[in-house]
Amino acid sequence: MATSDGWYLIGPLIAVGLVGFLGAVFWRMGLQPGPPDGLADGLAIFGEHGEPEDYGLLWPAAVTDGPEVADEIRRLLSDAGIRATKATRRDGRVCVLVFAEEVEEARRLVGSS
Repeated sequence: MATSDGWYLIGPLIAVGLVGFLGAVFWRMGLQPGPPDGLADGLAIFGEHGEPEDYGLLWPAAVTDGPEVADEIRRLLSDAGIRATKATRRDGRVCVLVFAEEVEEARRLVGSS
């Protein structure tokens, strides 16, 4: 097949067109890249809305103004069998952090105490 007739472009053009089409379909379905909506909404009862901080595998269960209160919350969660740690945010407040699979139970315990 001669390269001067342009048939060698058909395969790559079909591939680019198909990728563009699938990208448009996924975009329309709401599968845009980036953090999913609603992750920080559950924190509204414990803290203020703002830029979420990244704690890796850990999620905030509570946000307090002082380390003493954070230690009390950690003891409460420890008594319930939930592993917890604390981290100081940029604004000076203290987050009590738990693993993602335990965050709902931890928030229930903290909210009821």
